[in-house]
Amino acid sequence: MAKKRSASDATDDAQNDTVSLLPSQRKKPKHSAPNPDACFVGKPIPSAEARAKWPHRYPSEVKKKAPARSSEEVTSENSEVMLARCHYRQAKVDGVVYNLYDDAYVKAEDGKPDYIARIVEMFETVDKEQCFMAQWFYRAEDTVIKNHGDLVDKKRVFISDVKDVNPLDCIVSKVKIFKKNPSVDLASKKAKLPFCDYYYDMKYTVPYLTFSNLVNETVKTESDASSTISSESGSIGCVNNANLAKRKTTQNNSSGSSQWTLLDLYSGCGAMSTGLCLGASLAGIKLVTMWAVDINAHACKSLKLNHPETHVRNEPAEDFLNLIKAWAKLCEEFALLGSERSDSDPDMDEDENEAVQKEESGNQSDLEEFEVEKLLAVCYGDPNGVKKPGLYFKVRWLGYDSSYDTWEPIDGLSDCKEVMKDFVTKGYKKRLLPLPGDANFICGGPPCQGVSGFNRFRNAEAPLEDTKNKQLLVYMDIIDFLKPKYVLMENVVDILKFSGGYLGRYAIGRLVAMNYQARMGMMAAGSYGLPQFRMRVFLWGARPTEQLPPYPLPTHEVVSRGFVPTEFEEITVAYDKKDTCQLAGALLLDDAISDLPPVTNDENQDERNYGAPARTEFQRYIRLKKNEMVGSMATAQSTPRRILYDHRPLQLNKDDYDRVCQIPQKKGANFRDLPGVLVNGNKVEWDPSVERVMLDSGKPLVPDYAMTFVRGTSTKPFGRLWWDEIVPTVVTRAEPHNQAILHPRQNRVLTIRENARLQGFPDCYKLCGPVKERYIQVGNAVAVPVALALGYTFGLACQGLSDDKPLTTLPFKYPSCLALSSLAGTENDNESS
Repeated sequence: MAKKRSASDATDDAQNDTVSLLPSQRKKPKHSAPNPDACFVGKPIPSAEARAKWPHRYPSEVKKKAPARSSEEVTSENSEVMLARCHYRQAKVDGVVYNLYDDAYVKAEDGKPDYIARIVEMFETVDKEQCFMAQWFYRAEDTVIKNHGDLVDKKRVFISDVKDVNPLDCIVSKVKIFKKNPSVDLASKKAKLPFCDYYYDMKYTVPYLTFSNLVNETVKTESDASSTISSESGSIGCVNNANLAKRKTTQNNSSGSSQWTLLDLYSGCGAMSTGLCLGASLAGIKLVTMWAVDINAHACKSLKLNHPETHVRNEPAEDFLNLIKAWAKLCEEFALLGSERSDSDPDMDEDENEAVQKEESGNQSDLEEFEVEKLLAVCYGDPNGVKKPGLYFKVRWLGYDSSYDTWEPIDGLSDCKEVMKDFVTKGYKKRLLPLPGDANFICGGPPCQGVSGFNRFRNAEAPLEDTKNKQLLVYMDIIDFLKPKYVLMENVVDILKFSGGYLGRYAIGRLVAMNYQARMGMMAAGSYGLPQFRMRVFLWGARPTEQLPPYPLPTHEVVSRGFVPTEFEEITVAYDKKDTCQLAGALLLDDAISDLPPVTNDENQDERNYGAPARTEFQRYIRLKKNEMVGSMATAQSTPRRILYDHRPLQLNKDDYDRVCQIPQKKGANFRDLPGVLVNGNKVEWDPSVERVMLDSGKPLVPDYAMTFVRGTSTKPFGRLWWDEIVPTVVTRAEPHNQAILHPRQNRVLTIRENARLQGFPDCYKLCGPVKERYIQVGNAVAVPVALALGYTFGLACQGLSDDKPLTTLPFKYPSCLALSSLAGTENDNESS
């Protein structure tokens, strides 16, 4: 995925339904005769001044051929620049005088609301046509937000860099548009507005569907011809390797610097936040995952094991939202807001530090007397399973040990105000839960199972009414309450495919409505140093006071797979085909896993030695110990030697194992290589000349479901991967019935660790839970190098080191960027034995 279409290629699709309803792509009204009520007023602008300001309209006498079209002039026709006889500062249309840089309504097609534009040029062509150049404003519904335009204030519009030439008589009437400086407080913004038809405080640009601050934008007037409106070009920002080296050298000494706090929602085992923190560290920023929330208890244990500094909560996100709202009220009630807090050790007592798990507590109704000794934890929900959701505290009873701890509703603790105040005060000081403004950064991938193609009952008419998509609403509500400086949302590409991209449009619309700058892009894991295609959508959000991060351009040459809707294909993060770039070759399966020791189908060890040295650069760096990695707070003593964790496969049942053993160990092998199967074109059928082979169990060697999967056209059932391949995506279920996941040379599925490597997890990242649960954690994770690259661009943006361009280059490649020094990753003999 190294190249993408250029802007000129996209012009050919101008008449198609694009992601934004460009005013420049409308059907322009045609006139049978010039309108006598439209004409220029006053004398033309002096020739020298006009030629200096609009040189592309006045070719030299030597070069009569019209020059190439200006980068600012975008038209729906594939034509050359219109040449001018002269320019004007004023025009009169239907008796109304318009000055240069006035704002006006412009005639739209029948049945549609008039467009809104700024008049940035008035000229008469060499053919004596009267024209003006319009710089377009967008209503919310004209942008990617489309049918979620009601989320945004109706008076709010967005200026663009899109300009095109129109007949003078298309002007309908004047419109008053007020430029508002960016403001975090939406209520005060609206209250301070003067009388106007519309206001604007952001720019909308089609590349990467970006809503951004008005950088150096000044409203032009006739008397202020020198002011300019900035234009976002296709050039690429870059930070050189010397700066990167300097940051890597000094990052371990930055413990005294300011710390950025991260809340990881729908965290899983923590891959996204891990990558973001590593990437931020490469940019010189200390980003710490202070809080994490996930409904999967095993994933929470994995995250806590690898990030003991994090407050990990095992609960639904909607309960977390209710909890932080209730917590804020308690902090206010006890007059804690604004008082001193600690940024050091975030842990509370041992009992309070563990992930909250809502289990039914023992019943003490037979005890005669109770006295609260202390409160241990807090949650919102129904921890006792009595169908009475609310705010609960975990109570340690005086004179009883921990086996008698119970969850008690807040109403039942009305006589324990001092104990409660003590708990809330301690929690406030140690940042047990985030209050509004505490989380500088929120990341997460709200699950939207309602868009999955495997969901036969998905609601295409009203996706947000589907309970399976509810988490997107919850995610945005948490952002609205906590108001972080930065937001990063990840999701599957189906969010842009299903129902015309309804949920993707809603997500970006909610951010803009909450006054966040926003930008959307799609990134392929393989483009950042993994042997996996996996494409995902990433949505950036940034407060008006912050710099909107760019997307990191690919570092590796990978051709993306999978259908992407035409109207969203331009947000694929890739180099323009016009750009020259030097990308590393695609990483292959052999590069990632060939060093791992052989294991059998019934392997049950969770820890083992490597047994052999690394064979590739990827393997060398992926084996790093925690204390050797950028941004690590681990000590050498905490990880004395290299240990290989989780290198064990899901054990296949005897029938499946017998089938796998008969799949040839060659490239492209699958169930079609078994006896009794014929391939006719691309479809399989039974061979009538071969008697059906049966297993010892009496079941057929070739199961019926393999023959009928995808109407007999699929090669995935019992498919064997090969060393020179790139896998489509790491799956959550390690069963070979409908996917190619067999090891090239061993009769088993890929192990947990092999899948983890395909996702970019360092080998030191240990997982918890049953084998199937660990596969789920790895399969659901955001690819670590993708998150790392995004963390790096965040680090640049929050320091003001990037600009308003949507793309930037990375001065490193994964995983070598993980190492503190060039010596890291070397192994001695006993570590490999």
